[in-house]
Amino acid sequence: MLMVLWISAVGTLYYTETKKAGKSVNTTEATRMINHDNALILDIREQKDFALGHISGAHNLPASIFDAKASEIDRYKSRQVIVVCKMGTSAGSIVKSMKKRGFENVVRLAGGISEWTATSLPVKKGKSA
Repeated sequence: MLMVLWISAVGTLYYTETKKAGKSVNTTEATRMINHDNALILDIREQKDFALGHISGAHNLPASIFDAKASEIDRYKSRQVIVVCKMGTSAGSIVKSMKKRGFENVVRLAGGISEWTATSLPVKKGKSA
């Protein structure tokens, strides 16, 4: 009986998190999207964190100013977009906002930049190009 309740609770949590935060991709899928589909990497961390290490080619638009500056990325509405944050949790609200703005294919990086670096994938230091 406890096992059934536990599985039900986990399933409910997974469902609500997926609906709230949108689809996520792991680092392998993100790498494929970047290399084969020319996906845009949108890093929503603050500029100082972004400068410490980010995915090469990433566009930095901090979540704190996203609503005010979101029009800067509107030209990418039909392009695949991967939203990156520190741990993969705060990107969900930005994904949701982007979908409301008409973005067709936007996902979040599961685990964020922390997962990216934990899997020994390369990062670039300094400001965005």
